[in-house]
Amino acid sequence: MAARAISSGTISFGLVSIPVKVYTATSPQKVRFHMLDGDSGSRVKQQYISSTSGKLVEREKMLKGFEYARGQFVTLTEEELKALEADRTGGMDIVEFVPLETVDLVQVEKSYYLGPDKGGDKAYQLLSQAMRRKDVVAVGRWHTRGKEQLVLIRPYQDGLILHQLFYKDEVRAFDDIDLGAKFEFRAVELDLADKLIDQLGVEGFEADKFRDTYTDRVREVVDKKIAGQEITMVAEQPRAQIIDLFEALKQSLDQGKPAPSSEVEPRPVKKAAPRKAGTRGKKRSAG
Repeated sequence: MAARAISSGTISFGLVSIPVKVYTATSPQKVRFHMLDGDSGSRVKQQYISSTSGKLVEREKMLKGFEYARGQFVTLTEEELKALEADRTGGMDIVEFVPLETVDLVQVEKSYYLGPDKGGDKAYQLLSQAMRRKDVVAVGRWHTRGKEQLVLIRPYQDGLILHQLFYKDEVRAFDDIDLGAKFEFRAVELDLADKLIDQLGVEGFEADKFRDTYTDRVREVVDKKIAGQEITMVAEQPRAQIIDLFEALKQSLDQGKPAPSSEVEPRPVKKAAPRKAGTRGKKRSAG
């Protein structure tokens, strides 16, 4: 089934305009739960209560307020907010072209596929191929839903993809993170760490090897409950904690190639070139 565009727009740079369609690039499959009345089993509705009077406030009586100081607000009307909006043309104005390695990927918020709209096929392919040939990506502004979004447009497979970015002031500084004490490692510790990386090394990331097993488990239990089957839950056994780093590295190597604890289906993988193909890894013992 062909993908359905969620909106349309126009990529502009210089005097060139390329009509495009915008498609969602991802579709989360995580399970969702609803809050229910414990007595009747029916869904409950969310209501808004005044923090001062304790009375229910109807939606039509609500105002939008900006908190400029703790507990102090300035209200804006819908007309005032409308006047502050950017245009809704869907225009994507390219501001500059930059090497991809100069972009910090922590800024990526959402991704959308871009496809050519009517009459834009040739210009669309020209832009894609030109950026690929020059090994650059485009930084621009996307006017959508009354806001101006910072975006990155880059070649993707045979076309283009758009990444919506956080602005710089929306990204926390990594310098604020406590990285703990600094250490000088012995050569034997570094060697063991290198060997463990080599042992777990593969030729490249394969997304289809990984599944959200939490969602799988929930769906399995739900299906059994629907079928009227009795559910028996087994408590997960805690893993043994190895405090000594050197001992942990040695035991990790002795256990062979374990599957990552985060949802990977056990299957044989190839080691990174130029190493020879490795043997099938042993499963990690429980506990």
